Amino acid sequence: MTQPHILITGMSGLIGGVARRQLQDTYTLSALNRSDVPGIPCTCADLADFDAIRPAFDHVDTVVHLAANASGGATWAELHQANVVGTYNVFEAARQAGVKRVIYASSGSTVAGWEQEEPYRALAQGRYDDVGASWPMLTHESPTRPLGIYGATKVWGEALARHFADTTELSMICLRIGHVTRSNRPESSRDYSIWLSHRDIGQMIEKCITAPADLKYDIFFVVSNNKWSYRDVSHPQKVVGYAPQDAAEDHR
Repeated sequence: MTQPHILITGMSGLIGGVARRQLQDTYTLSALNRSDVPGIPCTCADLADFDAIRPAFDHVDTVVHLAANASGGATWAELHQANVVGTYNVFEAARQAGVKRVIYASSGSTVAGWEQEEPYRALAQGRYDDVGASWPMLTHESPTRPLGIYGATKVWGEALARHFADTTELSMICLRIGHVTRSNRPESSRDYSIWLSHRDIGQMIEKCITAPADLKYDIFFVVSNNKWSYRDVSHPQKVVGYAPQDAAEDHR
């Protein structure tokens, strides 16, 4: 039986490397990247160049779209090219090639603006005595409140994914990814709320690849099993069976 073919954009990044290790024994992998990825068939191109990236999508079953400009100092022009034009190009190339599903790396930055308000500010700052025994969780149905232009581009990406799900044959899954660190452990007070382990993001990506074909569109928060989280993961647990194995508190 032929292995399903998975195209990963941004494989040379931190999460791209995690995804490669998670999937490489089960799936046929290829990469769309600005630079070569040793050991993996790779199309080297800028996402903003549609004609250059389009061939990478042929004969692909699922696209895991991780590539983006997440730099805090990125200009609007840089964010526009990578996160707006580039995301449209990936979705349209997938549609033209007959890809079945795109897993879009959105971000917790789509709602991180809520950290300007209590109790989310206290959770992010580690002021747990000011929180109380419980707090209202943000769900996939909560209003977005993007942090910065980067977060706003991710809100736009989710809306674009909704459009493609409604008007094409594509299945579109948006992952609001928490903070994945190279050290694979929390590195700040805020991380005890939003941290996401390598094992848990790898699991979630694979859960979305294997999710039923009739899952046409959804948005999932992805964080580890963090005691002080404000981002609800009961929805991905119910829909795709996400079961986080790690917790920020284990690193206190």
